[in-house]
Amino acid sequence: MTPLAGVGLAAGVAAAVGALGAAGVVATGRRRPAVAAVLAPLVVVASVAAGVYASARAMFLSETDSATVLWLLLATVPVALGVGAALGVRTHRLAAERTAALAARERDREVEERRRELVAWVSHDLRTPLAAVRALTEAMEDGVTPPADAATGILAENGRMSDMVDDLLALSRLQSGASPLRPEPTDVGDLVSDTLAAAGPLADATGVRLTGEVDPQTVAVVDAREVARALANLVGNAVQHTPAGGTVSVQVEDRPVGDAPGASAVVVHVTDGCGGIPEADLPRLFEAGWRGTAARTPRSGGAGLGLSIVRSVAEAHGGRVEARNVTPADGGPGCRFTLTLPR
Repeated sequence: MTPLAGVGLAAGVAAAVGALGAAGVVATGRRRPAVAAVLAPLVVVASVAAGVYASARAMFLSETDSATVLWLLLATVPVALGVGAALGVRTHRLAAERTAALAARERDREVEERRRELVAWVSHDLRTPLAAVRALTEAMEDGVTPPADAATGILAENGRMSDMVDDLLALSRLQSGASPLRPEPTDVGDLVSDTLAAAGPLADATGVRLTGEVDPQTVAVVDAREVARALANLVGNAVQHTPAGGTVSVQVEDRPVGDAPGASAVVVHVTDGCGGIPEADLPRLFEAGWRGTAARTPRSGGAGLGLSIVRSVAEAHGGRVEARNVTPADGGPGCRFTLTLPR
């Protein structure tokens, strides 16, 4: 065989082996890019070795000479593996960084979208008391409303706006961590009793029955002020969305958690009679300012931040809050909010 024919044979065999190897690398890369990066240098070595060995045999080299050439080529396999491993690690790292960047970009997009929604909702809610203040002022100027009545109405609307601003500040403080918690041993049962007493007038005014049941020794190391705020929001939310004649029940229990001996949490259940929430809306209940059905739209003129504050308080304590629909057998039809606070 002439040298030119040997070159052609080597090129053809190398191309065939390389094509098969490349197809395998591409197929593997769709599922495991890092593995494909390791295999790529081996495919190059294999295609070169196959071409050289085929041309060597065709040129009638002895078995010993052909084997020597092949072994020399195979000696490059460890180097190829090292290069492939380095490429695989780099590819895996790049893929992980890209995935993390995409996830961060998606989170930022969602946060920005929710921020815009919150600003829009709060702006809309603030217009209502502002419009009422303006109307009362104009009525007083025109002599339609006595000054004393107008002043009473203006003070009431001012209180509504103050509550909205307080909720916004509380939510911002909790989410940013600007104000650290002040945990201390606290009887959560006492906090619940105080919350029920404070919510009593609202429940009486709307014809809702309030009940409470507390296990003994429900002490947890928490920030009493923030937990009291969360409980007030949960109970107030339940009373607002329960029709007259309905019942809001609050239960506090001590529940074991995890596998560690003695690990437990204080769990507060607040069950209302709102009639239930569409299952698709349940995951969004704790988003700031989110409004679902008319059944969950705040009636008190608030900005819809109460449940978001509850979630922020729970997460700040390493706990969680959940919501689910309950059947008449469980005190429904309505919703049950469960606040879990590690002890």
